[in-house]
Amino acid sequence: MQSARNKPSAPRRTIPTELLQALRQRFGERFSTARAVLDQHGRDESPFEATPPDGVVFAATTDEVAEAVRLCGQHRVPIIAFGAGSSIEGHVLAVQGGITIDLSQMNKVLMVNSEDLTATVEAGVTRKQLNAAIKDTGLFFPIDPGADACLGGMAATRASGTNAVRYGTMRENVLGLTVVTADGKIIRTARRARKSSAGYDLTRIFVGSEGTLGIITEVTVRLYPQPEAVSAAVCSFPEVGNAVHTVIQTIQVGVPVARAELLDALTVRAVNRHSKTTLKEQPMLFLEFHGTPSAVREQAETVQEIARENGGEDFEWAVHPEDRTRLWNARHKAFHACIQLRPGARAFTTDACVPISRLADCIRETIEDTRTSSLPCPIFGHVGDGNFHCVIVADPNNAAEMQEAERLNQRVMQRALAMDGTCTGEHGVGMHKIPLLKEEFGDDAVDLMRRLKMAWDPLNILNPGKVVVP
Repeated sequence: MQSARNKPSAPRRTIPTELLQALRQRFGERFSTARAVLDQHGRDESPFEATPPDGVVFAATTDEVAEAVRLCGQHRVPIIAFGAGSSIEGHVLAVQGGITIDLSQMNKVLMVNSEDLTATVEAGVTRKQLNAAIKDTGLFFPIDPGADACLGGMAATRASGTNAVRYGTMRENVLGLTVVTADGKIIRTARRARKSSAGYDLTRIFVGSEGTLGIITEVTVRLYPQPEAVSAAVCSFPEVGNAVHTVIQTIQVGVPVARAELLDALTVRAVNRHSKTTLKEQPMLFLEFHGTPSAVREQAETVQEIARENGGEDFEWAVHPEDRTRLWNARHKAFHACIQLRPGARAFTTDACVPISRLADCIRETIEDTRTSSLPCPIFGHVGDGNFHCVIVADPNNAAEMQEAERLNQRVMQRALAMDGTCTGEHGVGMHKIPLLKEEFGDDAVDLMRRLKMAWDPLNILNPGKVVVP
């Protein structure tokens, strides 16, 4: 199994001087080979060592992305798309060298159609920026992965987050894309109609392709009316299993809970230290309910009754909007809070997702497994849709710890696959999970993915070394 300290063995490709000169001539100061810029674009939140590109283009338009792709294609030089740099599986690392195209300056909200409940944005627009732009329309975009990720990157990794249990993932909420292909052509994958039976569903192929089939430059997303009433609460439990069973029963009885987030006691302790909160340091559910005032009240009463039957305490409510914001900000900072349990450490963030009927078993076995390790292994996640993260915190300078972290990481993913789940519920494959695809889908399915990659990117220049290896 590939170690997180070592990257795939394909060598860095030679970058011709004439390409660097052509990019500098075309983009001027928006093309950089400065060491600080390269280093910034050669690291994400994964445990992999930094691998910087040979140059960075700061693109401002789709046409500029296409120009940069064509120039790199002429020299068979790899191209890596970069947004906010918040990916977790090594997606943005230039493992074979090449040119990074930074899309963060492509940050315009191009169109908001309130009647159709859609918005079209450039790839560099972040989820917070979009919601700020549409706040006065009475609509909102619900996909919330925690980090203020850009919409292009969220589409490329098929992201989800805390609201997925009610609103779905990027797969359900991306209606169309503008994409630059490997040969520098610009295509639109769909129009704005709510449904279509025309041709192959190119949108769904590019969503989750992690920059290996094309570079997403514009995204059309589904919007939702802001709920009339929102209530949030926390509830503590004596054991993690009690909290998980509460969520399972809530889903099974049909309560449309908007958010159902689990934090184990160690995660709560880390959050308290990091965010200066005073949460009870026991396994805990963060819950949120959306709807009319009467519907929200009915949902909360039903879930509280289920929680009590599982040993949960009474809800502690976050009544005011600022209290809810403070609560969810603390939850969103859980990943970095866990890393700060050991300052200077790196995190192996597992991303198991299983059928909800197997969730309690998967988390229980993971807890039993990690208790034998000396490494901190806090657990949290979006248990409403069967997705949880075990954050294995290790010292990157200690080879034995890194090996132990990878062993535990692999066991979590193997456990999820054995329960008919997936090795990644929302983070994507990147480099770390390439070997697991065959176990999840089988040789023939992965071979089909490989043939699709080679048909659409025959020079293997789009983010090579990720998802599938030709």
